[in-house]
Amino acid sequence: MLRILACLALAFAATGGAWAVPPPRLFLEELTSPEVQLALRSGTTTVIIPVGGTEQNGPHMTLGKHNVRVKALAARIAQDLGNAIVAPVLAYVPEGSITPPRAHMRFAGTISIPDNTFRSVLDATARSLRQHGFTDVVLIGDHGGYQAQMAAVAARLNRDWADSPARAHFIADYYLVTERLYVRALQAQGLTDAQIGTHAGTADTSLMLAIDPSVVHADKLAAAAQGGAGVGVTGDPRPASASLGRFGVEAIVDRSVAAIRSAIAARR
Repeated sequence: MLRILACLALAFAATGGAWAVPPPRLFLEELTSPEVQLALRSGTTTVIIPVGGTEQNGPHMTLGKHNVRVKALAARIAQDLGNAIVAPVLAYVPEGSITPPRAHMRFAGTISIPDNTFRSVLDATARSLRQHGFTDVVLIGDHGGYQAQMAAVAARLNRDWADSPARAHFIADYYLVTERLYVRALQAQGLTDAQIGTHAGTADTSLMLAIDPSVVHADKLAAAAQGGAGVGVTGDPRPASASLGRFGVEAIVDRSVAAIRSAIAARR
């Protein structure tokens, strides 16, 4: 563990603290249809489906946090893989009962869809991409609430695709890093579990500061901490910083790339 944390720290130091989103040509929605065909013929047969969500994140982070984050991280992952394209972010996900409102739906702006609708959209998206010639369809999700459903969709796709070269890969490590390795890295920096939190606390807010500071309203951090669960926050975002977030960014990208490469190698 100490060696992993040291490597993350060295990676951060080597970049001088800078981190930027890769060029936009990685994104499917910014390519023409002939460009996609050319990419496929040239060996770009891996596609990443990033799943986000539209939910409340306290008074200090915008509703699109998950969407911004997963798009940026998916691009970094695709860039490192070298032969991947990023599909449009799936922004509508299960967030709790609509009527009566439960979970994040208790807060204004959250959008929720039924579980079966979510699975159907994810399934149809993967099948569409496979139809066009992508042979490795990668599923990554930035929110904890639908991880099991993504795994179930991937399993069903692989049963249906058993006699073809195509496979779906649910990459659990993408999310698990934020729950385990990243938390331990923050603890090593002297942060408490109460500060790190599980939703919109130091961990969550630091990741966003490292990826896109415009998503975070710095003047609302104190209100978020004082309001706690009553304003939709579990944790304390006041100690958050971009430098802390970069530990998580590098860990998510490195572990996800390794898991994707391993899954594709196993298929072959």
